[in-house]
Parts: sequence; C-alpha cells; structure tokens
Amino acid sequence: MDWKKIESANDLNAVVERSKEVPCLIFKHSTRCSISTMAKYRLEDDWNFEGEKLEAYYLDLISYRNISKEIAERFQVHHESPQVLLIKNGECTYDASHLDITVNELHEVYAD
Repeated sequence: MDWKKIESANDLNAVVERSKEVPCLIFKHSTRCSISTMAKYRLEDDWNFEGEKLEAYYLDLISYRNISKEIAERFQVHHESPQVLLIKNGECTYDASHLDITVNELHEVYAD
C-alpha cells in the first residue's frame, strides 16, 4: 500500500482535484490511538486494490489538526478518528470510522 501524505491545505486541494480522475481514499489517523493504529494495519494488511484504481492518502491528525478540521468542514462529515473518506469527483461519497473501516466495505462502496 502506497500512502501519500496530506500535510497542507494545498495537499488536500490536490486530492480533491485528483479525485476527478481517480477515486481517492483519505485515512485520518491518530498516532496516539491504539484503535486508529489497528484500523491502519487492517487496511494495509488487507489492501488489494491493485486491479482497480484507488489512491490512498494519509493524514496524521495529531500533527495536522487544522487540515483534519478542514476535511470535516469541506466534506460535511462529523470528525472522527480513525476515519476514512472515499472522495470521487471532488465529493465525499462514503465515510467510516473505527472498526467499520474495512477493505471489503471499501470494495462495496467503490463500485457504486
């Protein structure tokens, strides 16, 4: 799994623009939370999107709280941690948090 980091508002804007060409996954990770660490490992261990095109982006929300807040506001989702957002054509089409974050679920909503 090839994580691309989000560390600035410009990075987030680039993800939104990129999502107009290919769906993008944003994973908001709390480096201080064991549940967040478990969710990240589960994504990495089960990741099997090689045949499909889905780019994965990573936000360390402890270091970049302002970007995490901007994500919640921009996509009109309740801030949670850990959290994934599936971005297509500049819009959030799916979000999940905690133990609801699974690759199988991503495959189901990816096809929508």
